[in-house]
Amino acid sequence: MGRGRAKAKQTKVARELKYSSHETDFDALQRELSSNSSGSHFEESDSEDPDPYDDGYDEYRR
Repeated sequence: MGRGRAKAKQTKVARELKYSSHETDFDALQRELSSNSSGSHFEESDSEDPDPYDDGYDEYRR
């Protein structure tokens, strides 16, 4: 019970996103992307050959 109202709201939001036209401010997007490129939150580790499958939780698994 109660699922109908939540599903109806999700359907409404999805329909609005699908059919509404949003104006994209490409100049603002360019400014945001260029300002984040110098101070990136993603930094490379200092190891020479990082493991692509390492999730950083090996020491907690036992």
